[in-house]
Amino acid sequence: MFCYQCQETAKNSGCTLKGVCGKTEDTANLQDLLMFSLKGLAACALQAGERADVTGTGRFVAQAMFATITNANFDSGRIIALIRETLKRREEIKASAGLRITSPEAAVWFADSDDELRAKAPMVGILAAENEDIRSLRELLTYGMKGVSAYAEHASRLGYEDPDIYSFLLKGLDATTRELSADEITSLVMECGGIAVKTMALLDRANTQTYGSPEITKVNIGVRGNPGILVSGHDLKDFEQLLKQTEGTGVDVYTHCEMLPANYYPAFKKYSHFVGNYGNAWWKQNEEFEQFGGPILMTTNCIIPVKDSYKDRIFTTGMAGYPGVRHIPEPAHGGPKDFSEIISLARTCRPPVEIETGEIVGGFAHDQVMKLADKVVDAVKSGAVKRFVVMAGCDGRFRARSYFTEIAQGLPEDTVILTAGCAKYRYNKLPLGDIGGIPRVLDAGQCNDSYSLAVIAMKLKEVFGLQDINDLPISYDIAWYEQKAVAVLLALLALGVKHIRLGPTLPGFLSPNVARVLVEKFDIKPTGDVQGDLAAIREGR
Repeated sequence: MFCYQCQETAKNSGCTLKGVCGKTEDTANLQDLLMFSLKGLAACALQAGERADVTGTGRFVAQAMFATITNANFDSGRIIALIRETLKRREEIKASAGLRITSPEAAVWFADSDDELRAKAPMVGILAAENEDIRSLRELLTYGMKGVSAYAEHASRLGYEDPDIYSFLLKGLDATTRELSADEITSLVMECGGIAVKTMALLDRANTQTYGSPEITKVNIGVRGNPGILVSGHDLKDFEQLLKQTEGTGVDVYTHCEMLPANYYPAFKKYSHFVGNYGNAWWKQNEEFEQFGGPILMTTNCIIPVKDSYKDRIFTTGMAGYPGVRHIPEPAHGGPKDFSEIISLARTCRPPVEIETGEIVGGFAHDQVMKLADKVVDAVKSGAVKRFVVMAGCDGRFRARSYFTEIAQGLPEDTVILTAGCAKYRYNKLPLGDIGGIPRVLDAGQCNDSYSLAVIAMKLKEVFGLQDINDLPISYDIAWYEQKAVAVLLALLALGVKHIRLGPTLPGFLSPNVARVLVEKFDIKPTGDVQGDLAAIREGR
């Protein structure tokens, strides 16, 4: 195996024996084969043109790519099933369109048995591309598309789709099979950034039109005395269905990690058994899942290797998966998923163990912040707020991530933090106070809600009559972990944002030459020492 798609990849160069995330060599290789197969499906769909169902194919491609994101699916059996479905769809397109395809190889290879699949898998990994810079650009494009796929899948589950997004995924996958120049792939990478903006806007519309616009909310982080179910991941549709099915059962529901922003949506506040948020970022789930005591539902990533102490209490759904863990499938006939098994189990479990008490405040997505626009603008004009710092992105296990806590603690009291994603857990419980009633940490929501931060920035640019978004008193100090963060980064670049600090390391998949281009063109830089970066932020650098 060889994998360097996440920030925690071994020695920032690549996992070769087992993923730091916990995935085995077998699963890693099969995920590579799934990606290879999807490229072949994309090539066939493009060659078939109007004779192919672009929306149906694109929807499947997005779902399958989602399964390869870091910490999403560790179940080799499920990955094999997706490979077989990919090959089936590919051959159906060929037959219906009368295609006689001889290349690329991804469009013509086949395997009948699992042994043949496993024999093929090591031959189609990342290192198959020999040129380091071309490989780097292809993977940058691929990881951006994986992030786009995740967000597109969430929107699709709520009935919101855009054929242009699916068309780009097919085009981008096909492009990685071709001998394109570095400039040509770079152009596709930037196009991916534009598509990421479009996808996050679509998901924002799906979420807000379905559940209402997030509003300022005090979220309880303590517990009650009833048995509970803990919901982690990102999928609001799954969360809604579980809330409906647990109503009147005597079972409470709590959010965890990236599901925290569910607390901000008006539609969910009517459920009296929705208690609040339990715990912190994804990497603490072993100890927090064990302490919780009731069932856990993983709607998406980020799963870490499951401990035996709670293995009989954890369930996956959607594209998430883990070997030996029960999976709640999508009903073949449509309609809501059946969560009765989780609910029945919850009623036999003890109440959650309280690990903290109090409240945290969130719900500062773009609609809510715009309602405070006059207050924000006045605070800037008066000098009460001198700078905004976007500290969005992902959290992770590495000690180096304490950097983000120290930055938050060290920022001047006239600075407001704009955040989204699980990176917030590094500082959202710190007593940072407020500025004239404006909290110093404004949490927009999930990682996809980084779109809100972009909307806020663009609105501020308009309000202050600036020509360039980079003239705003905004600094970017972004934490990244997996491929959705790559999509967010490309989206920011597509919007013209420069001078981004990215950490705790620059991506291992960036070759020196590709990294240099990003530095020269966009002034992307790695996070440095805390005091030096604090000084630079204060000076607007």
